Amino acid sequence: MDEKNMNEKPQVVVTSRSRRPDVAAKEFAFGQADLPGGALAEYRNRAFAAYTRTKMPTTTDEAWRRTDLRFLPADGFTLPKEGAFHDLPPVPEDLLKPLTSDQHGGQIILTPGGSSVDLDEKLAKKGIIFTDLKTAEREHPELLQKLVAKTVNPEEGKFAALAGAFSQNGVVLYVPKGLQVEEPFHSVLWGPGENLAHISHILVLIDEGASATFVHESASPSESGSNSMHAGLVEIQVLQGASLRFVELQSWGKHVWNFSHERVRVERDANLDWIFGAIGSRLTKNFSELDLAGQGAVGRMSGFYFTDGNQHLDHDTQQNHLAPNTTSDLLFKGALKGKSRSVWQGMIYVAPGAQKTDGYQANRNLVLDDQARADSIPGLEILPADVRCTHGATVGKLEEEPLFYLESRGIPRKDAARLVVEGFFDPIMQRIPFEGVRERFQQAILEKMG
Repeated sequence: MDEKNMNEKPQVVVTSRSRRPDVAAKEFAFGQADLPGGALAEYRNRAFAAYTRTKMPTTTDEAWRRTDLRFLPADGFTLPKEGAFHDLPPVPEDLLKPLTSDQHGGQIILTPGGSSVDLDEKLAKKGIIFTDLKTAEREHPELLQKLVAKTVNPEEGKFAALAGAFSQNGVVLYVPKGLQVEEPFHSVLWGPGENLAHISHILVLIDEGASATFVHESASPSESGSNSMHAGLVEIQVLQGASLRFVELQSWGKHVWNFSHERVRVERDANLDWIFGAIGSRLTKNFSELDLAGQGAVGRMSGFYFTDGNQHLDHDTQQNHLAPNTTSDLLFKGALKGKSRSVWQGMIYVAPGAQKTDGYQANRNLVLDDQARADSIPGLEILPADVRCTHGATVGKLEEEPLFYLESRGIPRKDAARLVVEGFFDPIMQRIPFEGVRERFQQAILEKMG
């Protein structure tokens, strides 16, 4: 059954707890001497100024009420130096395989010591730019001026400013006007090592009438007894009549503190299909915003997450309808084991004059252990009339009836539980048009279920 048409009442678990003291995390040890130079020097100085005057967030800040950073060892992180860390574990082969077709149009590997870039020669001759951030600063400074700080402002928060100021690595993708690219682009941010701060900046411009698929993965091995961090920015523009499929997969090790600010701007009659997958990290705080800025713009956001142990994943999503006749559709589904916790906060905003808007958001959670917890907070802010916006949220446990049915047919309870969980995630899987991505998610389910 199509979940948009399900007749169900939201079942949101609301708990009351005494507020923790307003105690901020330690400050990072990074200073102005750590700022990279290059073509983005002016932007980085502005971001650094915002970073120095912005306090570390606490649980008294509304966006951070459910995510506590008091134990973030910020003063213990160091920035990677180019050319170093060659003795760290290499990128696993499975991360290098194509997920959306038989071959890549281009692939970029980002590591603590540098990067490697591979772009199909035929695509390069057509004017496509797909390169790492440092190369773009040297060879395409004019393009960067069209991309940097056009969707995410470094003044938006402590970690947005941090990423803007200190990003050593990143990806730049530009697809020229009217070019339809069948071969997907693929980038991997590989972050091994202890006590390292991996800072990234992803910049994408899909020009008018163009189309592309871009898969970005962030991953690392688990480093027992240590801490590392990632802070990142994602800025994407999909111009008039263009189309982008953007897949993000996160499988950080369980020692990684992960923070990101991401925003996609979709112009008139353009289309975005945005797919998230999150299974890793110790703690994640992710701000993801969709700006439907032109009439007829369409955006779909599909999220998958699975937590276990003491993991904490906090996804803050925003669907902004800024023009009339725009459509957004968000579905996030998560499963939780152990003592883990998930937070999803979602908002549909409809600006004045954005009539004929159609917005939908839903968050479904499956709690597999008694000590796991899912917080689901949907929201609507609608200023004009003549719009259609709906939302829903559910938090539930494994039901005994389907488990009993499967067991009665000779399926062991462990396998029965796995099948029920796979069925729970099936609506998300149906949204993903790529078999390789679906297989990656399904493998994560198997590993999490044990």
